[in-house]
Formats: sequence, structure tokens, C-alpha cells
Amino acid sequence: MYEELKYWYLRDHKLFRVLSFAQIKQLCIIVGFKKANKGEIIYFSNSETPRIFLLKRGAIKIVSLDEDGNETIKDIVQKGDLFGELTLESDSVVNEYAKVLTDEVSICSFLLSDFEDLMLRNPNLALGYTKFVGLKMKRLKNNYSNLVSKDARTRLIAFLKDWAEKEGVFENQKVTLGNYLTQNDIAQIICTSRQTATTLLNEMVESGLLEYNRKEIIIPDISVL
Repeated sequence: MYEELKYWYLRDHKLFRVLSFAQIKQLCIIVGFKKANKGEIIYFSNSETPRIFLLKRGAIKIVSLDEDGNETIKDIVQKGDLFGELTLESDSVVNEYAKVLTDEVSICSFLLSDFEDLMLRNPNLALGYTKFVGLKMKRLKNNYSNLVSKDARTRLIAFLKDWAEKEGVFENQKVTLGNYLTQNDIAQIICTSRQTATTLLNEMVESGLLEYNRKEIIIPDISVL
């Protein structure tokens, strides 16, 4: 059963569509598959066995730690995204971990060494991976640029719009989001204090731009957000 799940999980991902049926079946042999529950930590950057992970269901936050132990949410990983040792080298300088946000996630993973060998044998996969990671790094760079150049309210609106585009359920201009983030999570993502994030969210609720609770966020009209 797991072998069949792994096959379809991989076949469904655009990165692996360049591979033949036989190549994907071979890939299934080296792929690990697991499920994890909310709050579980599933990846540390200083692991002795570096891996690349593919998220098939749910959401995960990547949290970085500075020298003083302060935590910052570096990225929110969603369905179809990759995380782990994406630069294809284990960097002992980077200190980060991945934690499950949703009730449950499904993950495929590769040993870094196995994935490098696979790309050496499949140039089209290597090219696709380079493009995939390049776009991800560009998005993270743009997020950092926004943090530097925009105020907290503008950053919050930009984050909500991006979240809506990726996971929102649209009904004309109305968007509903399943809310798996705490206000503290949102504050870390937009690099502000929890108090500021709470104040901004309350102001948007009072002005009718949002309906907010622990289970969902509703944007009545995203065109005016």
C-alpha cells in the first residue's frame, strides 16, 4: 500500500513528471514515507543524515534560531513544496527546524546522497530541481525585501493575500482560509510583535476587512483588502 502511495505522490508532482514509469518505480525504493501530527518536529538542519523532504499534505513552518536562541519563522511550507537540505549540502552554520502546523501531514523524503545520485543519472530532473529551488529562493528573497521596505500593516496584508492565493477557497471575491496559525506565528512571519499583530488583526476585523477566529479566516472581498 505504501509503495502505491509513494508512486502516485511522486507521479503527481511536477518535478518528477520528466521521469518514466520505471524510473519513478525505482525512485520509490529510496523514498521514505511518513505521517506526522500537529506540533511534531520532523527536521533539524544539523542532522547526521541530511534529507530532502516533499510535503504531500498539510502545512509546516520552518523556524530558524539565532545565536541567542531567538526563533523566527523563515517559511511556511505547503502542499507540493520541498524543504530540508535544498542547496544539496548540509550546512552546519544554519540552525533551523521544521514543525507541523496542521492536524496531520504526509511527507516523502530522500537521503541527500540518494537524491544527488538520482539527479546525476537524470539531467532533466536536475534542471527541473534547479528551477524549482531557484524560484523558492527568489520568493524568500522577495519576502525579506518586503520585511525591510514595508510597514507591518502592509506586510500583513501582503501575507494574507499570498496565503489566500495558495490555499484560499474562493467564492467570487470572498476567500475562506483554514486557520492553522496562531497570532504569534503571524507576528513572526511578518516580523513584528504579537501585540502589534493582534492590534492589526483586530483593526481589520472592526473595519470589515476580515472575519477572524482560531479555525478560519474569511476575507469578504479580497479586492479591497
